[in-house]
Amino acid sequence: MPGEMVSFASNGGEAGGYLARPASGRGPGVIVIQEWWGLVPHIRDVADRFAGAGYLALAPDLYHGQKTTEPDEAGKLMMSLRMDEAAKDMGGAYEYLKDHSACTGKVASVGYCMGGGLSLYLATLKPLDACVVYYGVLQGVQPDLSKLAGPVLGHYASDDAWASPQVAHSLEQQIRDAGKHAQIYIYEGTDHAFFNDTRPEVYNKAAAELSWDRTMAFFREHLK
Repeated sequence: MPGEMVSFASNGGEAGGYLARPASGRGPGVIVIQEWWGLVPHIRDVADRFAGAGYLALAPDLYHGQKTTEPDEAGKLMMSLRMDEAAKDMGGAYEYLKDHSACTGKVASVGYCMGGGLSLYLATLKPLDACVVYYGVLQGVQPDLSKLAGPVLGHYASDDAWASPQVAHSLEQQIRDAGKHAQIYIYEGTDHAFFNDTRPEVYNKAAAELSWDRTMAFFREHLK
């Protein structure tokens, strides 16, 4: 079933996103948070994959229509993203899913690259039942990790200079020190964005499939 663009309330304003529905008609909610490129076809495809696995998936458009394939432009878009605005839009996405007639009640987040850090940030702002982080770091914000309601699953690359294994393990320890549950996996022989199958220079099929299987098991456990 093809997804659709939808609008939802965003703390007094309005935001948009791509909504993909499960074939069964109802399922737990998953907020899919974009990489620094924007709401590009790859992220819509990921939302479709979650819908295919039985989830009601919503990818909020944090750049409000802007997207790019150029790294320099993506960097500028990411740097210009205001955390308070992103928080409003992601919070609006959470409320939209939570109240949706096709949502069975529980809601999780998953984010990639820039969206990985935002996935964790959102999980400290809303009572998400589970949070997945793909090679993400937190920039420009210090979330209160004690506010995490559900567990965190992280997927990181061994050869990532930005979200390095050291950064990943430090984050895992910070979450545990806050009294919360975290499980971080490091995928050997992989680079940043190994899940993105539209980027053959970094895509790693084996790691992408293993991380997907782990995410599915994680969601099955915590979104029942």
